[in-house]
Amino acid sequence: MNNYNDKQIIIMAGGVGSRFWPMSTPDYPKQFIDVMGVGRSLIQLTVDRLKPICPVKNMWVVTNEKYISIVKEQIPDMPVDNILAEPEARNTAPCIAYACWKIHKQHPDANIVVTPSDALVINTSEYQRVLSKALSYTSDKEAIVTIGIKPSRPETGYGYISAADLTDVDEIYKVEAFKEKPDLITAEHYLSAGNYYWNAGIFVWNIHTISKAIRTFQPKLAAIMDEMSPSFYTEKEKEVVGRLFPTCDKISVDYAVMEKSKDIYTLPAEFGWSDLGSWGSLRTLLPQDEDGNAKVGKDIRLYDCHNCVVHAADETKVMVQGLEGYIIAEKHGQILVCELKEEQRIKEFGK
Repeated sequence: MNNYNDKQIIIMAGGVGSRFWPMSTPDYPKQFIDVMGVGRSLIQLTVDRLKPICPVKNMWVVTNEKYISIVKEQIPDMPVDNILAEPEARNTAPCIAYACWKIHKQHPDANIVVTPSDALVINTSEYQRVLSKALSYTSDKEAIVTIGIKPSRPETGYGYISAADLTDVDEIYKVEAFKEKPDLITAEHYLSAGNYYWNAGIFVWNIHTISKAIRTFQPKLAAIMDEMSPSFYTEKEKEVVGRLFPTCDKISVDYAVMEKSKDIYTLPAEFGWSDLGSWGSLRTLLPQDEDGNAKVGKDIRLYDCHNCVVHAADETKVMVQGLEGYIIAEKHGQILVCELKEEQRIKEFGK
């Protein structure tokens, strides 16, 4: 097998973030927002922490057509050819295949990291170490490495990776199975078993391995990519992709490849990862006052409030009294007041 040392990174940024309404809307979803109140959006933080691994010119963003201008504005040093427009959402397998086929055309020796754009990582140096180790493993083997996150609690909102035996390389294990989001009893079992990890949706592979896997397990998807490929880097690309990409089946890369391939490994890691999927997860990651309240905004005053999260970055002053376990969020004249324990219903409310 060749040595694949040309590092490339694919950032998936097509989601609409409907659980974070009103901060996140279909016109301007959460990956483009400064969720943490740190002056950088989630996708900018993702690019920042990946720069020690490879330069921005080796990074690729796959997103919905309508977010292209936002990506250009937020990552101005990314080459225009590296921003891939999905004419419509078809889940992660077609999105990843499009990026890999396009990368292959100019980088036949690519060794690739695929990552979501909207997760949070606290320990960036450990994150960089883990990804570098995975890249070193996939550079000369037919192997797919998925980064597993060591669970800190019996979480029911994430899928899990079950690890089998350690390989001959320290920290890298063979994957036994991928597990759907569990109920609480199953999640508690996973935690006590000790060989189950959260599936962060971060994958590492070389271009040969992923192309072969897609051709083997998803021949129809590979055929569509082969038909699109001659148009890449030409003025015809937008028209051809616009016509052919929507004919791809909607399928996640987990179902399309991960659960079928025998060459899947996991590298369990601890770098303070969160997929920032909900207001509740954001509250746990923001600094909290002595009453368990978290807030993002200029002047937010809470009286007799406990375990609330307030996000009102655009307002000059917000005052809240007497609430326990609530989300209070404001964006563009839209306000949400909702019990944290009912936050899964926000998707319905925002429709």
